[in-house]
Parts: sequence; structure tokens; C-alpha cells
Amino acid sequence: MTRSAPLRLGVLFSGAGTNLKAILDACERRAIDAEVRVAITNRPAAPGIQFGRDHGVPTLVFARADYPSRAAQQAAMADALVEHEVELAVTPGLDQILRGAFQERFDGPRFNIHPSLLPAFGGGLHAARDALDWGAKVTGVTVHFSTDDLDAGPIILQEALPIEEGDTEESLMTRIHEVEHRLLPAAIQLFAEDRLQIEGRRVRILPPQPVRPEALEEQAPGKGQDRG
Repeated sequence: MTRSAPLRLGVLFSGAGTNLKAILDACERRAIDAEVRVAITNRPAAPGIQFGRDHGVPTLVFARADYPSRAAQQAAMADALVEHEVELAVTPGLDQILRGAFQERFDGPRFNIHPSLLPAFGGGLHAARDALDWGAKVTGVTVHFSTDDLDAGPIILQEALPIEEGDTEESLMTRIHEVEHRLLPAAIQLFAEDRLQIEGRRVRILPPQPVRPEALEEQAPGKGQDRG
């Protein structure tokens, strides 16, 4: 499937924002048929804020202290997604569970990414540390649809990563991030191509659709460049 316009993304994060940067870079390289319409954080000091602003993306801060309740904070975050006409929300590294008021205002699909092979080591903020403490030999990365249940939505993509002798949490997370920065844009592209079909707990990845001749003509040099 060739889209007539890029998939409109909203990215919500709480920390370093390296997955936000990976998505922005993939958009700029045209590796994915998407554009980040808005980046949102709940942490005023999140380093990832600068990534969004450096790329010219509206990057908004919704600090908990600025709202009378978490519900009000999350409602404002959802309203920002709607205002920017977001089709898919992505929540890499967001340290809040989005429920209630958020879902009432934004009912579009959401992707999350988790640094383990779910369902192993789900539900926490330190999955790599948990894997090391458990003595696991393999961990990995999971991209999944978000649901009401934490880290329990239908799985889109997974990639395994061996835990090496002598790994620390830092060294393991460095390798995990490398996988995340490939896997999340790949999942977004599958969604942009309308190739994800949910059947119960399973996500089927449909084969690529043939490109229509008229779509090739639209993409020819000099065609369709004025989105004005």
C-alpha cells in the first residue's frame, strides 16, 4: 500500500528520547511513510525535548504539577494529539499508564516498546536489570499494541538478544537500544502500509500490497510536491 499522505504520529516520552530521535531520523530519511506531528512529555527536564525541537516538531510539556490531577494532565495530553490530528500514538519510555481521561479523548491506536521479550519481565521500568538478576540467557525487544493491561497488548514485532557474560545493565541496555531504534520504525511502517491485522492476541503481518501504477506516477519527480 502506498499512502497518499504520511501517517500522522504523536510520540509520548519521559526520558532521553532516543526512540523519538530514531523515529524522526527515519521520517527524514523517508525510511517510513510517516511524520511526527507532535512530541509530548510529562517531564519538564526530559533530555528528549531537544530532539523534537531540533527537528522543528511541536514539543509540548505537560508537567504533573501544572494540573490538579493526573486525569486532567492526561486529558490535556490526549487533547494535544487530537489537535494535531494524530493517527497513531507511540509511547516509548513513557513512565505513565494512559487510562481513563486519556482514552476518552484519544481513541486511536497506540504502540509501546518494551526492553524484553514479553511476557517475560513485563510490568516494570527496569526489565534489563530484572533479566540480569534472574540469570536469563536471552532478552530482547517487543513492540506491541497498548491496551488497558500493562505490557500485555498484542505483539507486533520481537527480536531476541543474547545476554553476554559480564553484561551490566548499562551494556545490555546499550544493545537493547540499538534494536529498539530499528524495530520501532519497522513496526510503524507496517502500520503505515496497513499490514497489521489483529486476531485475538495475535497480530498477523500481511504481505505487501502491489504498488498501483497511478501511485508510481504520483511519486514521479515533479508530481505531488505541492502539499501547500
